[in-house]
Amino acid sequence: MIRIENVTKSYSGTAVVDAITTTIPAGGVTSIIGPNGAGKSTLLSLISRLLPMDSGTVSIAGLDIGRTPSKDLAKSMAILRQENHITMRLRVRDLVGFGRFPHSGGHPTTEDKAHIEAAMAQLDLGALADRFLDELSGGQRQRAYIAMVLAQDTDYLLLDEPLNNLDMKHSVEMMRLIRRLADDLGKTVVIVIHDINFASCYSDTILAMREGALVHQGPPAQIMRIEVLRDVYDIDIRIEEIDGNRIGVYFA
Repeated sequence: MIRIENVTKSYSGTAVVDAITTTIPAGGVTSIIGPNGAGKSTLLSLISRLLPMDSGTVSIAGLDIGRTPSKDLAKSMAILRQENHITMRLRVRDLVGFGRFPHSGGHPTTEDKAHIEAAMAQLDLGALADRFLDELSGGQRQRAYIAMVLAQDTDYLLLDEPLNNLDMKHSVEMMRLIRRLADDLGKTVVIVIHDINFASCYSDTILAMREGALVHQGPPAQIMRIEVLRDVYDIDIRIEEIDGNRIGVYFA
């Protein structure tokens, strides 16, 4: 599991993550939702050690992220950033291969190559394997970055806005893949996501943030309620139940 204890991050005296204490269970899919500026991506960056905490501790599968060597942590946890910038001109297969670096040290084995090919296949990238990243659409690049994370083959996956640049078809396919990673491979997947309906349909647990604070946490049935969502987003969202899923209607 992921234990978060009194984690705080401030900028210019303003807390963007404000003394959060919680536990994210091992296994399953956990979604972090909330309005813009709620601190969702910052919290994920603190959990993954991309940002230093001002105070508090985080442990993943019993590993204190502040004390665990990066190489060891990278074998347990993989992170997809919201923004990815690589200056080198890489082919898709080379990018996905970066995910194996914690295991291969830059000298990929037959096993490493098998993981790379499997990750590309899961994201339907086989036909694009030898294309350069700058030749791809935004959605294709996003799938390539997620394949890199999958190739790392960790028990914990932290994905910041994995649906960025994806159309409806690929968004659904991505959420189904995330669900399969949890159900079939036993991985713990934590995602930052804006679409509350994807969170409702595919998550086991939802963390709802507002103004740097964790204001609600629970299963979708507990979070997808008018009064809870009003507290998070400051608007009334009608809830409809469709095929057993609670769907928020907020377009009107």
